[in-house]
Amino acid sequence: MGKKILVIEDDMDIGRLLGMHLRDAGYTVDSVATGVEGLQQGLSNRYDLIILDVMLPGLDGFEICRQLRGLPSYTPLLMLTAKSSELDRVLGLEVGADDYMTKPFSVREMLARVKALFRRSEAFSGKNQNVHDVIRAGQLCIDVEKRKVVVRGSPLELTAKEFDLLLQFALHPGRVFTRAQLLDVVWGYGHEGYEHTVNSHINRLRAKIEKDSSKPDFILTVWGVGYQFCERDGPHTEE
Repeated sequence: MGKKILVIEDDMDIGRLLGMHLRDAGYTVDSVATGVEGLQQGLSNRYDLIILDVMLPGLDGFEICRQLRGLPSYTPLLMLTAKSSELDRVLGLEVGADDYMTKPFSVREMLARVKALFRRSEAFSGKNQNVHDVIRAGQLCIDVEKRKVVVRGSPLELTAKEFDLLLQFALHPGRVFTRAQLLDVVWGYGHEGYEHTVNSHINRLRAKIEKDSSKPDFILTVWGVGYQFCERDGPHTEE
């Protein structure tokens, strides 16, 4: 069965254009024109991707993104906006968007980003790599399938991006990642120049998983390069 996409866009011409080209590419598409309808559709149906405009009647795209990110299931989100300021783009990334496109955009670029989001989503779900069900590193336990994390016996509440960032580290213990590499693999296509987003997420993640975030045990800073997941205690996986 083909991928199912929800388009939330109040500009009817853009909505029709997106729907036409996505269907031509083999996707199943539902389209709505208001924020309230979009949120209802996103909450009550299972989609493989949601494309949503920021400026919507009734409920804006940022708020829709926040509410959808509160769900236990994870759906990739591609945000569209007529705004091009850095603040809007950073806010979109901070509330949990996976990618961000500024209008006007080319159909070819839009389709490329959609495909990139699907590839990354499949990689993190373990469909295209040998990801085991549970990863343990000392007192840290990551349930990959359920997207749950327990540290020192206590469950943690992580945002979708915090979980993806932690999982990326835990899958590659000892490997040093630059901020640009983390931005590319976790946030994906088209976010060059926003490495400070990585910093803010790592700071929040450390505050949740470390006993003392100023002296981290798990996510270590490699000065002048980036970050790595500590190899001590040998993080291991379980079937």
